[in-house]
Amino acid sequence: MSKSVVIIGASGHGKVIADTVLKSGDKVVGFLDDGVEKGTQIVGFSVLGKTEDYKNYADCEFVIAIGDPYIREKIANELPVKWYTAIHPTAVISSIDVEIGEGTVVMANAVINSSAKIGKHCIINTGAIVEHDNVLEDYVHLSPNVVLSGIVKVGKSTHIGAGSCTKQVLNIASDCVFGAGSVIVKDITESGIYAGVPARRIK
Repeated sequence: MSKSVVIIGASGHGKVIADTVLKSGDKVVGFLDDGVEKGTQIVGFSVLGKTEDYKNYADCEFVIAIGDPYIREKIANELPVKWYTAIHPTAVISSIDVEIGEGTVVMANAVINSSAKIGKHCIINTGAIVEHDNVLEDYVHLSPNVVLSGIVKVGKSTHIGAGSCTKQVLNIASDCVFGAGSVIVKDITESGIYAGVPARRIK
């Protein structure tokens, strides 16, 4: 039976999630967005109101289409709703010992291999690769074409930029941001902003 889904965030990311919901055989009811006028049409779907209007859609499931991990966490903690996990049908997910938390989105052509553990409300964007035995804590965001080698742990709310990659067997702290194309070759123990080859803390 198909599910009815309300998307929180009427952005470009929301459009991608809408496509993922539809390709999964489920129904997009519309968007909630605090900054877009009610009734605005986004790729054929209406903005239904603000986030606080979630109460009008008690029979629906919800997914957060907002890149900022701290906003995702705030909304997830405040709304007593059922969270929808959006997985694009072209994503390749191992059938062996994989866990994916509620509210997480897995985009087209992403790969999640055996014994990977993905937390709540994560973003595994287009073409990202999560290798075996990886652990992604809640609210992690992997941008398009990120490659995490085997046995990598990524701390809560860390965002890894497009095209970045890691060596195998390392830990990455919480609350980090990595610029596009970063190459992470050693443990990252301090929160902050990183970039470069190899990745170095710049702020």
